[in-house]
Amino acid sequence: LMENSSDDYRIQAFDLDTQMLLKTALKDPGSVNLEKVSNIIMDQSFKDQVFSKEAGRICYTIVQVNNMPMVALVHPVFDCLMRLAQPDALMNEEEVDCLVLQLHRIGEQLEKMNAPRMDELFFLLRDGFLLQEGLTSMARLLLLEILEFRAGGWLLSSTAHKYYYSEIAD
Repeated sequence: LMENSSDDYRIQAFDLDTQMLLKTALKDPGSVNLEKVSNIIMDQSFKDQVFSKEAGRICYTIVQVNNMPMVALVHPVFDCLMRLAQPDALMNEEEVDCLVLQLHRIGEQLEKMNAPRMDELFFLLRDGFLLQEGLTSMARLLLLEILEFRAGGWLLSSTAHKYYYSEIAD
């Protein structure tokens, strides 16, 4: 069963040694160098947009499933999120979607571990939302939603939920 679950992650792009390292990290994170694992994951995320979504899932699994301290992953994850909050990335709806998805998943935990960096990230997102020309309306909606999500203590009021998610359904 465990063999199959790690195969659910798209890690075929890596060489066999790295695949083994990632599989081990998913099963028994205490037995590997998590900083090395997080650097591998982040490097690949920057090279491959599609993988950045996987990166979030992998980190989430390593942390959640195994109750590992997330400390080793905090800085690389923030680096990745900061990269996704740059103006060129905000122009890409898929990247905004990825950023918002990760913040929904682990934003609250990340903020507890490093509030100043979360503030810095959200200053970028706010400025992107307010000042950046040429964002798609969906990218704007996603940014507004995540700004409101954090402002509400990492929760969305039922009214806000209806606003954002009925808009998308229409």
